[in-house]
Parts: sequence; structure tokens; C-alpha cells
Amino acid sequence: QVQLGESGGGSVQAGGSLRLSCAASGRTNNVACMGWVRQAPGKEREGVATIDPRDDTTYYADSVKGRFTISEDNVKNTLYLQMSSLKPEDTGMYYCAAKAVYSCSSGDMSAAQFNYWGQGTQVTVSS
Repeated sequence: QVQLGESGGGSVQAGGSLRLSCAASGRTNNVACMGWVRQAPGKEREGVATIDPRDDTTYYADSVKGRFTISEDNVKNTLYLQMSSLKPEDTGMYYCAAKAVYSCSSGDMSAAQFNYWGQGTQVTVSS
């Protein structure tokens, strides 16, 4: 099992920045792909960014490319999401997620691929 815990959410005006963190514990050596998934009110969860912890390959949803950066610190077992130029449509609950065995894929940003989830942290962007 892998345990995930997010922090760093909050409220910010449009154009501002936030950095989310996710502390991972447990059997993290089995993790093949980690990512951030968000859910806006009344909408389904959508993948935002993924990273392969073995070679740091990253993938992004088109909606956040050039504005968000996913990274990790393997020593601290911590995943990050640096969000810049935030827009009101970025508002939602942001979840840290992970999966074992299968690596991240550029063609798969779905939330359904992940086995492990954090409790989520709220991001609110006002116009």
C-alpha cells in the first residue's frame, strides 16, 4: 500500500501562483507513475500532470501546458505541482495519485489509471 497526503492548496487571484506538495509513504518502491488529478464542482476528475519516478518523464494536459510544472524529490518522497498564471477555471480539488507496475503514458491522462489517492487539497482562483 501507498499512502499519499497533499498540502499547499488555498485561494489566489487570477494570474497568481501556488505550489502543491504530496508526501508519499509506504511501498513507494512499487510506484511506476505519479500524478495530479483535479475535480471541479459538478465535473469529473481530470488528469493534470503525470511523472515517471524512475526517469522523471513528464506529461501534461493541454489545458495546463506551459503554466504547471510537476516534479518530485525522491529523497523526501515528495511530489510537487507548481502552478503559475492561474485561471478561474483551474479552481477545484486537487488530488495526488499514484499507480504501481505500469509507467505513465502520454496518451493516458485519465484519473481511472491510478490505484492510490490522497485526500485532496482545495485550490480556488478568483477573477
